[in-house]
Amino acid sequence: MLARLTARRRERRDAEATARRLYARAVAQARAPGFYRAGVPDTFDGRFDLLMLHVFLLVRRFRREGERGRAIAQALFDAAFDDMDRTLREMGVGDLGVPRRIKAMARAFYGRAAAYDEALDADGDESLRAALGRNLLGGGPAPECLCVYVRNADSALASAPDAAFPSPP
Repeated sequence: MLARLTARRRERRDAEATARRLYARAVAQARAPGFYRAGVPDTFDGRFDLLMLHVFLLVRRFRREGERGRAIAQALFDAAFDDMDRTLREMGVGDLGVPRRIKAMARAFYGRAAAYDEALDADGDESLRAALGRNLLGGGPAPECLCVYVRNADSALASAPDAAFPSPP
């Protein structure tokens, strides 16, 4: 019994450590200037949406990997929103406002994730261009370079767990 409990605790710690490394990769990739040159606004919302795209790509990859992968995906989501909480507090959002904003951000993440999932699973790039344009650019279709990037990232991450994100547009 104790061995099982210890093993679960170790697995959770491993998933959390992996998630922190993955989240750091997502943050670094979302800061690449190429995305902003491609039209993503360099604002809090634009940076949030770009970061959530990268977190989504990683979560999508790991949630298909059984129990261990789902644990990593959940830990990655938790790491992202712990960071959002910390960031909002550093920006001066009060204790009463942070939970409300985090809840809105989580809803936004789930909505975007559903749209991106559906678009990546669909044939062609029409729905992906629309989803990226709506979420990253505030309307209108996304440029082809963003669609190519997202498809390449999804493929690279699906084929190798430690794959690097492709070069930004």
